[in-house]
Amino acid sequence: MKKVLIAVCTLITSGATFGSEDSGNELSYEHFVHSDKPIKCLYGYAAEKVGDHDAAIAIFEDCIARWESVYSMIWLAQIYDSGIGVPQDLKKAAALIKRGAHTNDEAGYSSLAKYHYGIILLEGRGVPVDKQAGVEWLHRAADEGVDEAKDYLQSLP
Repeated sequence: MKKVLIAVCTLITSGATFGSEDSGNELSYEHFVHSDKPIKCLYGYAAEKVGDHDAAIAIFEDCIARWESVYSMIWLAQIYDSGIGVPQDLKKAAALIKRGAHTNDEAGYSSLAKYHYGIILLEGRGVPVDKQAGVEWLHRAADEGVDEAKDYLQSLP
């Protein structure tokens, strides 16, 4: 995650642009909504962090539609889980995390989605509580190297 944050900060401060010339102000996040470059998914994070929820949601939704971006699924799920900038929707958040958990991406975000999905099932956030399935998903994430999943499993009674 640290590498992602560094990449986002570098891209934002470099003034790099990836959208078409007619897609609006090149310094706005809206400029990246219609970009056909996968790097735009990182701008969704930056847009969300500065409070441009509409642009962040549009970017994440497009990244999911175009590239099945698990990174974007996780961030969009967090937006719906928190209800910041949109009405809180725990079912939608859970569905996005479940989708990410069932996707095997090369970047490794699906392992993180497996961890979050395990927690969602254990806590019943937007889905019925299913402790057995939750523990199974946490084991999958732990087996894929997610330390938080290992720690969570060790904390269970």
